Amino acid sequence: MIRRWKVLPPEVRKEIIRFAARGGSYRQILGRVDVSMGTVGRVLVPLGGVIRREELERPSSRLSIDDRCAIRLGLERGWSYARIGASLDRPRHASTICREVNKAGGREGYRPMDAHRLAGQRARRPKATKLGSNPQLRERVVQGLKRLWSPEQIAQQLRVEFGDDPAMTVSHETIYKSVYVQGRGELRRELARCLRTGRAQRKPQGRIERRGKIADMVPISERPAEVGDRAVPGHWEGDLIIGRGGDSAIGTLVERSTRFVLLLHLPDGRSAEAVRAAMTATIATLPAALVRSITWDQGKEMAQHRQFTIATDVAVYFCDPHSPWQRGSNENTNGLLRQYFPKGTDLSVHTAVDLQAVADSLNTRPRKTLGWMTPSEKLAELIASTG
Repeated sequence: MIRRWKVLPPEVRKEIIRFAARGGSYRQILGRVDVSMGTVGRVLVPLGGVIRREELERPSSRLSIDDRCAIRLGLERGWSYARIGASLDRPRHASTICREVNKAGGREGYRPMDAHRLAGQRARRPKATKLGSNPQLRERVVQGLKRLWSPEQIAQQLRVEFGDDPAMTVSHETIYKSVYVQGRGELRRELARCLRTGRAQRKPQGRIERRGKIADMVPISERPAEVGDRAVPGHWEGDLIIGRGGDSAIGTLVERSTRFVLLLHLPDGRSAEAVRAAMTATIATLPAALVRSITWDQGKEMAQHRQFTIATDVAVYFCDPHSPWQRGSNENTNGLLRQYFPKGTDLSVHTAVDLQAVADSLNTRPRKTLGWMTPSEKLAELIASTG
């Protein structure tokens, strides 16, 4: 079947373009031409959405060639920018004249025709985006995304490396737009899968609590106050990420002060005994000063928390039901880990070596909350300070 927009009469198409070239919005065009909003978009989007005005009279808000000739005359007479602006047919502010002159050669090199031509070029649409016109910068951004860095981490690292060089810095919003917005092909759209969520929109989530109570739980309300402000190192948050069908899992521990990550290998499943054994072995590798407490949710995998505390002398505190923000660092880290271990996959295929490689990747990412230090650097700094 032939689509209607493909047989749009040429005169209607020209009418849409003509109204757009005069500055009309989509709704204003709909009031003049009997077409749908989608039809207007299909006509204008391939043209960049904004029509060039070379053949139309310039808007009164822009400087005309007569204005620019008057500016040149004022410069030759040594007038101030304020006096030149006041002398024009449509008086302009001194800052407008100053920007105009500085963009086109300065007081000594200003030429009216050259300035008018440059202004027309600058007004053309669509413009080349920063990532689209700078292959070196684009490649650095792509490399960062493939390393699973967030756009904000990439942008900050570029500022650290290149300082004030505007050609090699870019905002994180520009990176997001280049990945998500159709029609901006500087970054392949497939790179959206490298972002933490893997999608452009959030999904509402909800969960019904079906778990029973764990014996002798110590609630988070009894946790020492020093844990809350993150000033004292050694307090950890923990949880599991679950694989396909709930048959496999990986344990996660995150240190609150440094965001340093430890991953627990659970080849024998996620029973309370298996989790306790893995946590005990992992905690034993750390200096005593860096292991003071662990905060966990109310999952049954922590049913042997008393045995763990007896063996390690490390207290375990439990969050309130449906309160993931009480383990904010761990929740954030689990989201990052899903870039490496997607939901719905079998986690038992990953070896202890695989888990260590992933932990190393996360621990060498610069973090905004650490002043753009990495968790490994922050942990090393704490160990050095404690002797």
